Amino acid sequence: MKASHIRKLIKPIDIAYSEMFSGQVYRIGKGAVSVRNHSGEALHTVIGVHGYLENHCYFTQTYDAPTTELILLTCSNYHIPVNGVTPEDAGWQSEIDELAGTVAYDAELLIQAMEILPSSDHIRVHGHSRGGAVILEAARRRPDLFRNVELLLEAPALPQGRTHALVSMMLEPVSHGMWPWLIRLINSAPSSVYGQTFFGRMNPRKKTLLSKLFSSTRDQLTIVRNLEDVLDWMEKTPTDIYRNVSHGIFLIPGTDRILDKTAMLESARACPTMTIQETDAPSHFIALDDQSLIPALDHPSGSQDGGQCGTV
Repeated sequence: MKASHIRKLIKPIDIAYSEMFSGQVYRIGKGAVSVRNHSGEALHTVIGVHGYLENHCYFTQTYDAPTTELILLTCSNYHIPVNGVTPEDAGWQSEIDELAGTVAYDAELLIQAMEILPSSDHIRVHGHSRGGAVILEAARRRPDLFRNVELLLEAPALPQGRTHALVSMMLEPVSHGMWPWLIRLINSAPSSVYGQTFFGRMNPRKKTLLSKLFSSTRDQLTIVRNLEDVLDWMEKTPTDIYRNVSHGIFLIPGTDRILDKTAMLESARACPTMTIQETDAPSHFIALDDQSLIPALDHPSGSQDGGQCGTV
């Protein structure tokens, strides 16, 4: 990317959304990880990796049981969406030798969180959209950490995947110099103009989180770098990356106008160790459409936390 374009895109973006949070928030390099307080010994651990232009609040209402240890990644150069707690530098962090804003950098964030923070033996790593790519990249780099870990990849960006035709058509004519103008245009337009097309039917939670998408990063450069990098990752990453995956579920929406569902399914079928769960979710945002479509966590005692998984 040209230096002149980078200068136009490094303008800071003010944080526009946060929620009350009870727990610890650790800064790691250009990112962060938040550990929510839970009562008593954790029966299981969920690590959430948010998608493109989202934040960790995507997961907070899906996993609200008091015995669930919830660990939430904030990807590099994203705002930490918390009130009520002051982030602290993680004393156990190590330097990340990758470019911030890339799948590779955020995979290293996830690796550091997984090495140190989980306290239960039952671990689920739940990634939405771009978060799926981050998780698979982390597994490629540290397969030992994922040996007994369940993956839940929700509407994920996968190797050999691609964007939906509508998104590709919109992105094709956009040059680097156009991004500042395009971002201002999107932020000034009511979400109803584009929301129904790309986000599907709205509900209060979905509207609250998705209306602030273009204010989730610390600068406009991260918006562009995230997008270009994940597209490059999907194109260049072979499906043999799945050999690092122990078990889990691909959770596929009924309708997806962000990523190409056909390519997503074709890639997922190349993974011999995970199951494919197709749902009737009307959009790319399955957890926000219907929490009951998120597969339940099995407790050691046999009881369950979360909803039952819906199928079609």
